[in-house]
Amino acid sequence: MKGIHPSIASHKLNVFPAARPIRQKIRRFHPDRQRVIQDEINKLLEAGFIREVSYPDWLANVVVVPKKEGKWRVCVDYTNLNNACPKDSFPLPRIDQIVDSTSGQGMLSFLDAFSGYHQIPMSPDDEEKTAFITPHGLYCYKVMPFGLKNAGATYQRLMTKIFKPLIGRSVEVYIDDIVVKSKTREQHILHLQEVFYLLRKYDMKLNPSKCAFGVSAGKFLGFMVSQRGIEVSPDQVKAVMETPPPRNKKELQRLTGKLVALGRL
Repeated sequence: MKGIHPSIASHKLNVFPAARPIRQKIRRFHPDRQRVIQDEINKLLEAGFIREVSYPDWLANVVVVPKKEGKWRVCVDYTNLNNACPKDSFPLPRIDQIVDSTSGQGMLSFLDAFSGYHQIPMSPDDEEKTAFITPHGLYCYKVMPFGLKNAGATYQRLMTKIFKPLIGRSVEVYIDDIVVKSKTREQHILHLQEVFYLLRKYDMKLNPSKCAFGVSAGKFLGFMVSQRGIEVSPDQVKAVMETPPPRNKKELQRLTGKLVALGRL
């Protein structure tokens, strides 16, 4: 996959000069998990997203977490590396504002990029800092992986650059959530043509199987938006109902945030 050209966007870590590299010791995995890890490594190598590396200064472990339907997700624990990086303060849109501006539209299209984060290259100087260890070898990312501190900010910066002429008019973007909105079907066709032109211009690829084109309603940033307005998503209600009682200030703030979001409706 070609992906975004480095002159348009690349992910830079900007590690603090005084930070001391940390090499995590390899974790032990059950043989079943080792096979899951190796399958994921093979996919990433075949796609050209990672490469083998030797003698890295930074080294992180992989983590295998359960997904729905008995499947597994392989992640990298970049806690140490993230602690050594400054926060990218690029602004994210206010969710309430873009959800409000999306509701009441006659026609919507929800777009999903194909391995969106992996379409953005890593800065060559920072590739080996993303090194991780598996039972079968050492690898680093050639593209921006999930789990890095400022990956969301880098993605939002790229989306803002790509869709700048359309944001607030016919497009709303929150990191990797993209919606095209129009009052009429005729307008929507024109708006989609504008979006596709920009996607081709910047070599951003979509995942058609996860896109929804020309619908009257859909889920956007956790809310159900339609021409009628905004409705609470059943997933949001379920998340609140299943939240255990808060045990500390941080958990209380998280629960309060969920309740405030529902209270808007």
